[in-house]
Amino acid sequence: MSLSVDVFVVGEDDKMDLLHVPEGSSDLAGFERWRTTVWGSDAVRSLGARFFPILASGDWLKVAPDQVADFLGECALLRSNLELVAPGADPAKSHAEYVRQIAERLVNIEDAAERAQNVRGGVVIW
Repeated sequence: MSLSVDVFVVGEDDKMDLLHVPEGSSDLAGFERWRTTVWGSDAVRSLGARFFPILASGDWLKVAPDQVADFLGECALLRSNLELVAPGADPAKSHAEYVRQIAERLVNIEDAAERAQNVRGGVVIW
């Protein structure tokens, strides 16, 4: 299974309405196991991240519209520390490959957050 990232707006009756992923964008946010091995890892926590580690509990990460700017800041923090965030020894994949994959998924997450800001919406990773 894979994690997905989507933009939502709050609709009628405070219902969370997911927006369609536009052409040229991707909703891929990583593999399911990345909840703990990447986004909720000790390395990410050591950077002071507060949003991404929520995924380690198995819950959805729901970023409210008024938190999106802070979430983008956390994305930038992770981006500037990709070498630390990427898991170390893995016989199936090199560290460099992890860095590349995480960077690609982070682009998708940042894109969703920017789209959310444009519509005064939020972000959900699930």
